[in-house]
Amino acid sequence: MDYGQAMSCQGWHGDIQCQIMAPEEVQIGVEEDGLACPEIRRWAETKYRLISLYDELFASGMKYKWNQRVYIDLYAGSGYGRLKGTDTILIGSPLIALKVGNPFDKYIFCEDDEKLLEALRVRVKRIAPHADVTFISGSCDDNIAQICAAIPRASATNKVLSLCLVDPFDFGLKFETIRRLSSSFIDFLVLLAVGMDANRNQDHYVDGNNQKIDEALGNSEWRQRWKGDTRTNKSFMPFLAAEFSRSMQTLNYLEQHLDQMKMVRSDEKNLRLYYLALFSRHQTAYKFWDDVLKYGTDQSRFVWE
Repeated sequence: MDYGQAMSCQGWHGDIQCQIMAPEEVQIGVEEDGLACPEIRRWAETKYRLISLYDELFASGMKYKWNQRVYIDLYAGSGYGRLKGTDTILIGSPLIALKVGNPFDKYIFCEDDEKLLEALRVRVKRIAPHADVTFISGSCDDNIAQICAAIPRASATNKVLSLCLVDPFDFGLKFETIRRLSSSFIDFLVLLAVGMDANRNQDHYVDGNNQKIDEALGNSEWRQRWKGDTRTNKSFMPFLAAEFSRSMQTLNYLEQHLDQMKMVRSDEKNLRLYYLALFSRHQTAYKFWDDVLKYGTDQSRFVWE
C-alpha cells in the first residue's frame, strides 16, 4: 500500500483510517527567516522524514483512544536547520510535530541553548499560535522534574499518552531521565549515537574511568558483558544498542532487537552513525514503526542496514 493511500491502523485506538503522505511528499523545506539556524548534516533530512511519518501515525492512531496526546522533545533545538554546504533549510522535529494532520493536545519542548530556544518560541508562535506548548530552558536532565510536571495529569476520566523524542548530538543521554519519564504512559523514539560517539571512543569508555556510557545505559555491568564476550568479530556499536534495549526492558518496555532498529550511515563516507529505535510497552507502536520503515526509506538519498 502506498502512503498516499489511507492506512488502516488497529490497536489501542480501534479501527480508523490514518491518511499518511508518501515520504517524498512530506514537506520539510522552508525559507530563511533570519533567526538562529544551526548547521546540520545531510543525513538529518531522512531522519526528519521518518520522524514525520511516525508522528503522523501516532497522532492520528491514538486520537480516538486517549483523551490527551502529548509530544515531548528533549533536545528541541531552534526548529530550523541548514544543511551543511547548502542554502537548504529544513524544519526540525518540534515543528514537524506541530504540523501533523491531527495535532497533539500538548507539546513540551526542552532546549539547553537559550538562543535556540528563543528562535523556537518565535517560530512556534508563527506556525501554530494556538498550540498548547510549554518551553523549558536548560538541560532536560537538570529539568526533568519540570518536564514531568508539564505532562497533564492522568486520571480515570483523562487518559494521557505521550511520545517522547530523544535526539541528542552524541551518546550523552541520561537513562535516569528516561526512567523518570517512564512512570507515565509514554513511548520513546530514540537516536542512539553509538557510531558517532561511543564507537569512536571505545577504549576511553571501556577502561572504566569515564561514566558517560554508564549514565546512558543506567548501569555499569555492561563492561563485564562486553569483556566477557570472547567473539573475535564483536562490534561495540551493536553491542551498545542491544544494551540500551536491555535497559529499556527493565522499565517494562518490549525488547527491541537490532533488526527492528535502523542503523544509519552517512552519505559521504558510508560511515555508521546511529540507530534510530522505537521503545513502547505496546506492540501496536511497533506495527506503526515497521510501516514507517517500510514505506519511508528513501534509498536514493540514504544508506540503511
